[in-house]
Amino acid sequence: MPEKRSFFIIILGIIILGIASSGFGYDLEKRVQSYTLKNGLKILMVERHLSPTVSFYIRHRVGAVDESDGKTGAAHLLEHMMFKGTKTIGAKNYRKEQRILERIFKTGNEIDLITRKASDADRKRLEFLKNRLETLQKEHKTLFVENEIDRLYTENGADDSNASTGQDLTTYNVSLPSNKIELWARIESDRMVNPVFRDFYTERSVVMEERKQRIDSDPEGQLFERFFAAAFMCHPYRRPIIGWAYDIRYLDPQYLLTLFKRYHAPNNTVIAIVGDIDPANTLKIVQKYFGHIPPEDTGIPFVTEEPSQKGERRVQIESDANPHMLIGYHKPAMPSFDDYVFDVIDSILSRGRTSRLYKTLVEEKGIAESINTINGMPGSRYPNLFVISAKPRHPHTDAELESAIYEELEKIKTSRVLERELEKTKNQLKADFIRNLDSNRGLANMLSYFEILTGDYRYITNHVKVIEKVSSDDIMRVATKYLTRDNRTVANLMKKK
Repeated sequence: MPEKRSFFIIILGIIILGIASSGFGYDLEKRVQSYTLKNGLKILMVERHLSPTVSFYIRHRVGAVDESDGKTGAAHLLEHMMFKGTKTIGAKNYRKEQRILERIFKTGNEIDLITRKASDADRKRLEFLKNRLETLQKEHKTLFVENEIDRLYTENGADDSNASTGQDLTTYNVSLPSNKIELWARIESDRMVNPVFRDFYTERSVVMEERKQRIDSDPEGQLFERFFAAAFMCHPYRRPIIGWAYDIRYLDPQYLLTLFKRYHAPNNTVIAIVGDIDPANTLKIVQKYFGHIPPEDTGIPFVTEEPSQKGERRVQIESDANPHMLIGYHKPAMPSFDDYVFDVIDSILSRGRTSRLYKTLVEEKGIAESINTINGMPGSRYPNLFVISAKPRHPHTDAELESAIYEELEKIKTSRVLERELEKTKNQLKADFIRNLDSNRGLANMLSYFEILTGDYRYITNHVKVIEKVSSDDIMRVATKYLTRDNRTVANLMKKK
């Protein structure tokens, strides 16, 4: 009886999906209002009166890939600093504050220079400077109000006020009552022009501690870090987003300011606004607050292309943690058709309990404790990886599990996926994709993401159409081309003996 019920639920879902997707692309393209201001700022708006709220997503095309060598972690630390207020938000007396900030940064830079030298002769000077920095920081505390941006948003009904930094992008998002659009514009436009790097050295230490917890003290964090560093020999995707420990320790405010001015420019930014809005009035507000911000010459990014891999690479980490394995294959990024095919392969292999890897390796053979695949790590602006993450079930070994995984991959290469399985997978992918657009937040998220990465938010509607075109032959071709021994990197987290 449960199987019959599940079958009818799937059929009902497919019927609903068919109704939704038939007019999906047409309706979305009609409803999105797209504008580009004279300074290059791209605005995407969708009017939706589901509730008296609005979701805002600001995305800057800057991430870990845009940092200079020796300055890793800068984009992430910059995101932290952007919550420290502006020349008008949180400031009590900015002229006075500016003078003391100059002294703080000068002292901090000298401390960093001496620390890098690690000379005993400078020990007394170093102690003097550290005491001076502490005194200056205490004085500085009296000149500003902490967490003023957070307070303004919280007291005005904000939900999901957050930010994130990835390899490709930096994002700031918030949802607010629909009568607070001007408040949002006032805060965010000021943050794009007048940020103040308050508590810089304190926050740098916070990020250092964050790295210790997430990577240095976490065997799985170390596994992922070493895995990407091995998979990418030349391309900056080899760097951790949080940064290498040594680099973080010596990040300086001047470099962050340079990064900010170059990449947080309006012509390098997309804003998506979705919810209970009047588009004409909203555009006027955006023009009023953001239209005066000057564009910057971001230049053409020079990023070293990753050379073709010529043989398997392997990394091993020993720890007291349970075993964990990562297997990655180089592949193209969106909007390449092969990337869409990998979306389908990803779903066939590991989506849910009926997926091939779960059903065979977890349920039937009992070799794996858990297993899943991820298409498109660690970023999507440049060619990336198709990754398999798996943990063996005791007493089975990594070697047994690895061998069983390759057997399943061979089946994808040599045997056509049956039409029924392929159709089910496509329906699941389309349903997931459309479900992500149900909320204001989800739609704003996806519109801004695809617009800034691909240059066209219509990738959303095209995604559904292209997935429909993927055939069994495409799956065999792509699997045969990319899922090869010479193209893979394997990282193992091994139990210490």
